[in-house]
Amino acid sequence: MATASLRVLSAGAAKGLVQALASPFEAERATHVDAMFDSAGAIAHAVEAGAPCDVVILPAAMLDTLAAEEFVTEPFAALGRVPTGIAVASGDASPDVRDADALRAGLDAAPALYCPDTIRSTAGRHFAGVLRTLGLHDSAAPRLRTYSNGAQAMAALAAERVNGAIGCTQITEILYTPGVTLVGTLPAPFELATIYAAAVSTSAARVAAARAFVERLSGASSQALRRDGGFLDRP
Repeated sequence: MATASLRVLSAGAAKGLVQALASPFEAERATHVDAMFDSAGAIAHAVEAGAPCDVVILPAAMLDTLAAEEFVTEPFAALGRVPTGIAVASGDASPDVRDADALRAGLDAAPALYCPDTIRSTAGRHFAGVLRTLGLHDSAAPRLRTYSNGAQAMAALAAERVNGAIGCTQITEILYTPGVTLVGTLPAPFELATIYAAAVSTSAARVAAARAFVERLSGASSQALRRDGGFLDRP
């Protein structure tokens, strides 16, 4: 008998969590977790365009919009707050990011800057704003290497091994990408911690399984996994 599928559309920040929980869920419920990951903006657009899905994982503010448009059901299940951080390729020296002046100097000296899409991703938009505030936007433009999402940006940072290069994305994407090291979160006043949540799609074909997977993602049984993966305690 064919195994049923549970379709999950998720922002890249939750990729590590979804993948870690997928195998035991599949074994227990004879259900294949068919997950697609991309930038938050791309996932929200896919949902609005009618992409088949049972579970949607996005920043809570985006889920509010989708709920108002009747694409997902309420209430949502909060997963936690995900800070935006700085990364380097594993083995590279870590830049000083303890305050705004140190961050400016580090970013200004970096030969390449890796980040997700500066329009459609949460972390990418924020990083572009940080560069503008620091007065580095124009000088950084030739060194900016953008990718569809943070996972792709961090994978490129690891693979290309540009000495002294710096990456910026949400810390969950840094922590689950082999070959990169988390330096630290963005310092004041540039902190950004995005609250992520999971919701059941109003078009879900497998509502009971979707609710069960949302509970697995957000419940007490996965609390340590969320924390280790970069999700801070929920507000």
